[in-house]
Amino acid sequence: MSRAHQPPLVTGISPNEGTSWTKVTIRGENLGTGPADLVGLSICGHNCLLTAEWMSASKIVCHVGPAKDDKGEIIVSTKSGGHGTSTVSFKLLKAEKIGILDQSAVWVDEMNYYDMRTDRNKGISPLSLRPSNPLGIDVDKGKVPLKDLEAIFPGVSGDFTSENFSATWYLIENHSVTSFDQLRMAASNLKKQATRKNEGSLAYVKGGLSTFFEAQDALAAIHQRLASDGTEKVEVSMTQRLENVLNRASDTADTLFQEVLGRKDKADSTRNALNVLQRFKFLFNLPLNIERNIHKGDYDVVINDYEKAKSLFGNTEVPVFKKVYAEVETRIGALRSLLLDKLLETPSTLHDQKRYIRYLSDLHAPGDPAWQCIYAQHKWILGLMQNCKEEFINDQRVGLGAIALDLEGDPRPSALSRIRDTASLKRGCSLRTPPWRYEMPQQVQFVEKLSDVVIGQLPNFWKLWISYVNGSLFSETGEKSGQVEKSKKNARQRQNDFKKMIEEVTHRLVKLVRGALLPSTLTELELRLYGGWESKTELTGPWLTQVIHTVRIIFEALVALEIPNDLLQVIQDLLLELRHHCLLVTLHHTTEDVKRLAEKEDWVVDNEGITSLPAQFEQCMVQMLQSLKEPMETKPGEVNVFVNCLEQLSNKTDGDIDTSHISVDLASPDSFSGLQEDFCEQRLLIILSNCQYLEKHTFLNMAEHFEKHGFTGTDRITQVMKELDESLFDAYIERKSDPIVGSLEPGIYAGYFDWRDCSTPTGVRNYLKEALVNIITVHAEVFTVSKELVPRVLTRIIDGVAEEMSRLMQCVSSFSMNGAIQVHHGHAKAPGRRTQWSCQPAAPFYRGSA
Repeated sequence: MSRAHQPPLVTGISPNEGTSWTKVTIRGENLGTGPADLVGLSICGHNCLLTAEWMSASKIVCHVGPAKDDKGEIIVSTKSGGHGTSTVSFKLLKAEKIGILDQSAVWVDEMNYYDMRTDRNKGISPLSLRPSNPLGIDVDKGKVPLKDLEAIFPGVSGDFTSENFSATWYLIENHSVTSFDQLRMAASNLKKQATRKNEGSLAYVKGGLSTFFEAQDALAAIHQRLASDGTEKVEVSMTQRLENVLNRASDTADTLFQEVLGRKDKADSTRNALNVLQRFKFLFNLPLNIERNIHKGDYDVVINDYEKAKSLFGNTEVPVFKKVYAEVETRIGALRSLLLDKLLETPSTLHDQKRYIRYLSDLHAPGDPAWQCIYAQHKWILGLMQNCKEEFINDQRVGLGAIALDLEGDPRPSALSRIRDTASLKRGCSLRTPPWRYEMPQQVQFVEKLSDVVIGQLPNFWKLWISYVNGSLFSETGEKSGQVEKSKKNARQRQNDFKKMIEEVTHRLVKLVRGALLPSTLTELELRLYGGWESKTELTGPWLTQVIHTVRIIFEALVALEIPNDLLQVIQDLLLELRHHCLLVTLHHTTEDVKRLAEKEDWVVDNEGITSLPAQFEQCMVQMLQSLKEPMETKPGEVNVFVNCLEQLSNKTDGDIDTSHISVDLASPDSFSGLQEDFCEQRLLIILSNCQYLEKHTFLNMAEHFEKHGFTGTDRITQVMKELDESLFDAYIERKSDPIVGSLEPGIYAGYFDWRDCSTPTGVRNYLKEALVNIITVHAEVFTVSKELVPRVLTRIIDGVAEEMSRLMQCVSSFSMNGAIQVHHGHAKAPGRRTQWSCQPAAPFYRGSA
C-alpha cells in the first residue's frame, strides 16, 4: 500500500479536555486529501463530522458533541485511507444541568451557540456556522482608514454577513498587503468551503427524514381510523376533538411557561440594558469620573475624557445620551470656573499660570483667560507696591520697619548686612560716628522691600506676556496651531495695552522711591498718593549709595528680560537724580566736616608755615571720593554727573567761602573787627600759606585720587582755589600796603615842601624812613609765618610804593635844581627797582638842608 492510502493517525488534540461544543484542533497524519475525502470523525464515541472543518492532511478543526463516554479516542475515517486510529484521547467534562424552569445567573453566548439536536444523529443548517475567517488565511489589516473606505464604497459593507457585502471592501480592509500566492490559496479554500456547504445541506436534509416519516405515519394512522368509522360525522368529531386537545395543550403550555417567558423577556430587557451600559459605560460613568479626577487634580484626564465624549455624543439625538451629556457639560462648566479662579488667584507661579491657561483653552472657556491672568497680575503687582509703602507709613517707629521686611526665601543678603560689610559706611570724614550707623532707615528698608516685590514679580509677569505673544502658552511644540495663531492675533491687538501696564509699574516704582527719598520732585497730588513719610532727617551718603545700588539691581534685572529701553528710561532718570542727590549730600556733609575742622583750628604752624588743616582736608576728600565711587560709577547707558555737580558745587562754594567757610569779607578790611589787628593779619598769612600748600601739594595728590576713582573736572577746583588765593592775597596786601603808600604823599609835602624851592639834600627824610621801617616789619611778619611768602608779599608792597612815588613825581609840574637832584637820586635808589630791591630794604631819599 502506498503512503497516500495509509489509514489516518491522530497524534494530538488541543485542548485535550472540555465540555460539549468545545472547539478542538486535531492533528495527525493522513487525515484526508480534502473535505470530500473526510467521511467520518468521532470523539468519545460521538459523531462530530457535521462540525468538522478540514484544514489540511495534518489538521482538522471541529466541535465536540455531547458524547456518552467521559473519555475516549479520536477516530478519523477517510475514503482513501479507511478507518483510522488514535494515540491520544479526549476527556469530556460534564456541565452542570439546569432545569427548564430553574433560574440561572449564567448568560448564554448566543453568538457561539449551535441549536443542534443531541438525541438524534442529525445535521444543522449551514447558515448557522459562519467562520470568522472565510478565506482561511491570516488576516493582515492594512492602514486604510475606515472613513476612506466608506467614502469609496458608499452603501456597502465589508461584513461578509451583511446583505450589502462588498468583496472588494473586505479584501482592501483585511488583505491589502497579502501576497498573490496567499490570495490563490484563499480562493482554493473558498471552493472547499462551498463543496462542504453543499454536503452539509444534504446531510441536514438526511438527518430530518426520520421526523418527516414519523409525521407521515401519524397522519396516516389518523386517516385510517377516520376511514374505518365510515361516517363524515365521526370525522368531524375527531377533527374537532383533536383541535380542542391541541388548544387545551396550548393553553396549558402557555400557563406553564408564562412566568418563564416573562422572566425571559425581563432578562432580555435587562441584558439589553446591560449591553447598552457596558457598551456606553464610558459616557454613563463620565460625570462621576470627572468629579473624582477634579478632586484628585487630574485635569488632563478630565479634558481628554471630555474631548472624547464631545466627539462621540456632542450631536447625539438619543434622549438618555443627551441627558447624561448635559450633566457632563454642567460638570465641565464648574471645572472652567474652578480653573479660572485658580488662574486669577495670587500669588501663583508662572508654571501654574501656564498650566491653567492651557486647561481653560482645551476646555474652550469663553473670553481670553491668558489676558485675564495678565491683567490680574498687573493689578496685583501694583497693589503689592502700594501696600508696601502703606506698611512702612503706618509704622514710623525706628526698628519696627526691619521686622516688617519679609525677605524669607530671598537668597540675597539683607541690606543691613551689606551695609555693615561696606567699608564706606563712614560717610566723608571720621570725625563723628552717627549713633544710628547700624540701624537701617525706614526709607532704605522700604526701597529694599520694594525691590523684592519688583524683582520677584515683574520678571514672571513679562515672561507670561512673552509666552502669550509667541503662543507657547498653549503649545510648546506647536501642535495646537489654531490656538497659537489666535493667541498671537490677540497679543498683537493688546500690545499697546500691555506697554501701558509696564509703564504704569515702572512709573509707580519711580514715584514711590521719589516719595521716600526725593519728595521735592513730586507734585502735591503725587505726594498725597506716594509720599507721607514723617521722617525729616535727610539720608546720608552711604544710605543713598545703598539705595542707588538697589535701584541699579532692579534696572539690571529688567534689562536682562529684554524689556525695551524706552520703558525703562524713567528708572534711568531716577538713577541720575539719585546719584546727583547723593553727590551733593556727600559733598555738603564733607563741607560741614571741613568747616568744623576749621572752627577747631588752633592756628599752630609747622616749619613750612602750614597748619594741620590741609592734611585733614585731604583726608576728608579721599574718604569722600571712596564713598562716592559706586554712586559716581557710570554704568552703560548712564550719564556722568560728576562734572555737572562739580560745577554747581564750585559756583555755590565761591559764596560759601566768601561768607561762611572762612568768615572773612574779602572786600572789606573791617572783616576782622572785634579781633586784634595783628592776630587777624597773622591768620590771613596762615590761610595764604595753607592755600599755597593746597595748590602745590594737596591738589596734586587729590588729582591722583580723582583720576584713580575715574572722576574728572579737577581743573575747576584748582581754578577756584587760585581765585580764593588771589582774593586773600589782595586783601592782605591791601591791609599792609595801603598804610605805607598812604603815608608817602603827606610825608613828602610835610612843612610846606616845594619842589621848585627846596634846599640842597643832605640826608634821608623822615617819611621815607618810616616807609622803610614798615616794609621791614612786614618782611619780619611774613618771614615768621612762611619763608615762601616773603618774595610774593614784599614784591607787591614795594611795587605799590614805587607806583605811588612815580605817580607823585608825575604830578610835579617843575623842579628846581636841588629838587631835580633829590628826585634823580631818590628815583635811582627808590624801592621800585625790582631787580635791585626785591627783598632788600629800600634806599632813603635825601633830606634837604634847613
